[in-house]
Amino acid sequence: MAEKPLTEWKSGLLDCFESSSTCCYGFWCCPCLACTVSNRFGESYCLPICDICSPAIFAACGIPLFVPPAALSLRASIRNKYGIKGSICKDIAASCFCVWCSWCQMHRELKHRNKTPTVINVQTPTVVQMQPAPIMMAQPAVGFVSQSNVVMASY
Repeated sequence: MAEKPLTEWKSGLLDCFESSSTCCYGFWCCPCLACTVSNRFGESYCLPICDICSPAIFAACGIPLFVPPAALSLRASIRNKYGIKGSICKDIAASCFCVWCSWCQMHRELKHRNKTPTVINVQTPTVVQMQPAPIMMAQPAVGFVSQSNVVMASY
């Protein structure tokens, strides 16, 4: 099997103004954008809650956690699914140092990939010539009544 060549992200990590609606969405409500991206990719809508709760839970156990797990795993999954160039190290760096930009980039990528093509169906009128169904003529029954409710007939 021939492998598909790897492509680049549709937009760069810092190309926030390429889609001003995504930029505003990520700036004013990044957790909501993260939930939208997660849902669009087919994951649980609440997956980004891990990024909010994980550092506190791990810190309580004495384990420092700097990488947001949902952002990192979703970014790596999107990259692998669509054959985008990159590495796990670049995903970690993007998720650690610019998580808002990372979510915005993933949102722009999914918007670009999930565009549905316009399909135009042209139908020509079909002419169907049908004959009416044949009708069978019933012959009248000839007979006599011998008992109540019993008819004897002969043809």
